[in-house]
Amino acid sequence: MRSPRTLLLLLLLPTVLAFKPSDFKTCSQSGFCRRGRALAARAQESLSSWHSPYSIEPPEFLKLNPRQPAFTTNVHSSIHPNIKFVLDVMIHEDGIVRVRMDEENGLRKRYNEAAQWALIGEPLLSEDVLWTIKGGKAKAVYGAKKDMELVVDFNPLKITLFRGGKEQVVLNGRSLLHMEHFRTKEDSKLAEHIEGEGQSVLQVNSAAWFEGDTQDAFWEETFSTWTDTKPKGPESLSLDITFPNHAHVYGIPQHATNLSLPSTTGPTAKYTDPFRLYNADVFEYLSDSPTSLYGSIPLMHAHSATSTVAVFNAIASETWIDIAHVEKGGVETHWISESGILDVFLLPGPTPTDVFAQYAYLTGTAPLPAQWSLGYHQCRWNYVSSDDVRGVQNKFDEEDFPVDVFWLDIEYAEDHKYFMWNKKTFPDPVEMTKDVEAVERKMVIIVDPHLKRSNDYPVYKRASELGVLVKPKSGEGEYEGWCWPGSSSWIDFFHPGSWDFWISLFKTKTIDGQWSWTESTDNIGIWNDMNEPSVFNGPEITMPKDNVHYGGWEHRDVHNINGMLFANHTFQAAEARTDPPRRPFVLTRAFYAGSQRFGAMWTGDNLGTWEHMAVGIKMVLANGVGGCLLLGVTDVGGFFGNPEPEMLVRWYVVGAFSPFFRAHAHIDTKRREPYLLEEPYKSLVRDILRLRYSMLPVWYTAFRETSENGVPILRPQYMMFPKDEAGFGIDDQYYIGSSGLLVKPEVSVYIAEDQVYYDYFTNHAHRPKNRRITLPANLDQIPLLIRGGSIIPTRERPRRSSPLMKYDPFTLRIALDTSGNAHGEVYLDDGETYGYGRGDVVWRGFGAESKKGKGKGIGTVRISSADRAARTQVGVYDPKNEFARSVGDVRVEKLVVLGLGKKPLSVVLDGGRELEWEFTSGGVLVVKDPAVRVVDDWAVVVKLE
Repeated sequence: MRSPRTLLLLLLLPTVLAFKPSDFKTCSQSGFCRRGRALAARAQESLSSWHSPYSIEPPEFLKLNPRQPAFTTNVHSSIHPNIKFVLDVMIHEDGIVRVRMDEENGLRKRYNEAAQWALIGEPLLSEDVLWTIKGGKAKAVYGAKKDMELVVDFNPLKITLFRGGKEQVVLNGRSLLHMEHFRTKEDSKLAEHIEGEGQSVLQVNSAAWFEGDTQDAFWEETFSTWTDTKPKGPESLSLDITFPNHAHVYGIPQHATNLSLPSTTGPTAKYTDPFRLYNADVFEYLSDSPTSLYGSIPLMHAHSATSTVAVFNAIASETWIDIAHVEKGGVETHWISESGILDVFLLPGPTPTDVFAQYAYLTGTAPLPAQWSLGYHQCRWNYVSSDDVRGVQNKFDEEDFPVDVFWLDIEYAEDHKYFMWNKKTFPDPVEMTKDVEAVERKMVIIVDPHLKRSNDYPVYKRASELGVLVKPKSGEGEYEGWCWPGSSSWIDFFHPGSWDFWISLFKTKTIDGQWSWTESTDNIGIWNDMNEPSVFNGPEITMPKDNVHYGGWEHRDVHNINGMLFANHTFQAAEARTDPPRRPFVLTRAFYAGSQRFGAMWTGDNLGTWEHMAVGIKMVLANGVGGCLLLGVTDVGGFFGNPEPEMLVRWYVVGAFSPFFRAHAHIDTKRREPYLLEEPYKSLVRDILRLRYSMLPVWYTAFRETSENGVPILRPQYMMFPKDEAGFGIDDQYYIGSSGLLVKPEVSVYIAEDQVYYDYFTNHAHRPKNRRITLPANLDQIPLLIRGGSIIPTRERPRRSSPLMKYDPFTLRIALDTSGNAHGEVYLDDGETYGYGRGDVVWRGFGAESKKGKGKGIGTVRISSADRAARTQVGVYDPKNEFARSVGDVRVEKLVVLGLGKKPLSVVLDGGRELEWEFTSGGVLVVKDPAVRVVDDWAVVVKLE
């Protein structure tokens, strides 16, 4: 039963379980966005007479040292000649270009720390650059093939990246660059009539042609009942970024829209508003909208059949992005941000894989997750007691449903004081958690960023004493807002004094007499929700922009980074609970560039509808473009609503083929744990869960790869087949890593190549001639294909949780391609520690090589296993490392070979005995128990002639 306080807070929520457009600004309600769009409109109306007021001084010193990789020069503004700007142009390793522009010696300082939080370090400068200056521009030639050129035009200022003489990215090509300088109210007077002696004198505003002739929301702005005081005045940044030869753009998550981003302006516009990046708590968000959601990553990829490039705009303030697909096949974008410096990285590609590696070089990759986190997670708001949790676990076991994690939402906490258990309902939290852990399962507990303002709450009391809480606009005291506990304050994670304090809270033993979460265990995962931040009585359900953070920065400057810092320090705190540390699990709702380094994300408060299920796939693919990799089409079933059993089964399929797989539901929904379903739905979901668990080796192996190169786990068509234009807009099917598994939750699958694909369940070989495969749509049939040339490692023994599978044998599905060859891999480690960094791993590469026989067909197929770790120098690697010894008896129990075409004459272990096998009428060879170990080199020879 819900407490009266919870009922009251539900009534105070800004939405009543429905998206209310009036809760969130449109561009027309945002002063700086209006100004940015008005600027673009003036440029459009002026056509050829429009020009940029910004120019730079020729960097003469480049003549003295034409091989320096960077230069700094002054920027002149013809409309504000007394305002000083400075431009930095840097060429880094991997061909990445960084362009920075800031106001110099202004009345105030623009926020310039966004990149500091996003990057893993300052990127190294290139050592292979040659500059020349000629005809009013500077040109740098660089790259291994000397095919990269960066051209900086002096007047007007324009920066263009070329590859092979072809334009890739253009900055300020449409002359929309505008950095609003700091000023006083007196300085900002525009054209006005001065009366005197019967005459009316017009004071001319020489900047009006460019900036407009009105002070639109310069010094104050009201939205609904809230007023933003804007003490610094106007400081927005406008920048046009054009991709002249790329027809598709992707990224800038998080939005519920197509993967290939549609136009927001021009004749092909799908939406009337720009895409917005402003982390927001959006209930029941629309399934097709440019509205901002929970995370903001200012990264955009542009793709064509000849190249892929990207821009990372390191800005932390609210940003609106207009997109226009132009007739000549390019894309024009216009980025309008409320504050901050210009700090743009150009990622030159030229392939999708290259771009992901370049972004990972800047912001890092996702770490290898704890292996148990790839299992199934069961959650709802809320499991109401210790007995409830135990009862749910018992029912999962009684009904033979695998599960790895049980979650607790906010009602576990007394008066929503996080870390503090409600002892009436959870009298034995440690014992309850250990009961779950006894069968190798885990608990995840929610810890939100708002702290109940109560002196009997040790977390708030200590934070207040340390002075590490966010301040109101006055810069004094503590900001007070309203969230689940009622009156609340928020820790300022930009404040260095908060970091060690936060880490100390998660210790399971008291240290130096300071309060910590002793009623927990070292294995508990953490769920960081509401960290946009969500403030029930704030403007747009978030914190006022004129609140003050550490260093004097306003909240408007850092809003989109705020949630990442909360998850960052929670990750560090969970990691520091043990020595040596173990891999923590942290789920965050809000995120920014670099958040992939600190855990998992999800698609937020979705609805139990077909539309939200479908757009969830697109959102996960888009988030992958943004570097967010441990992410899922969650909440499975929809957070809101009561889906019918058929929809729920379909949603479990979608969830099972997402990296992060969690079912979750609102407090007002019916219980929908899978064991509550009637038949046949119950058995269907059980089979889906077992399928997920059998394929955990595929998922974990995919994470090993992405932890190194940053390429997403889920890969849409344009990544897999970057030259196939027909696939650039496809966003309802995807491949899982490099495994060769192709997932399509619908029945018609697009195939981009002349290759055989096999049905995962029936082994039927599809050889599409019209690039389409139609699969059955029955509820008990999952559209899952194996690409010819792939080897899929699985573990087929049903277990209650994933750690119990550690010693289970492997099955290898060997799907021969049209040439009779295949390859694959499996990666294993202990799944919990960082021992893999010391080389405590098993990483095997599998191959199938065919040799032609006397006729046209295959004569022999040699299936083998080799040590990939030894070849790639993983850590200080020893094939007989501690982990390898611990799984030394794990064997391969079955080989399933697809695509042989005819019955073998013999199947033998290379250099050894004849193996037991059978060949089905469908052309499938099954080798039973070859008695080979997964840690060993071995080969099986199939003789057909």
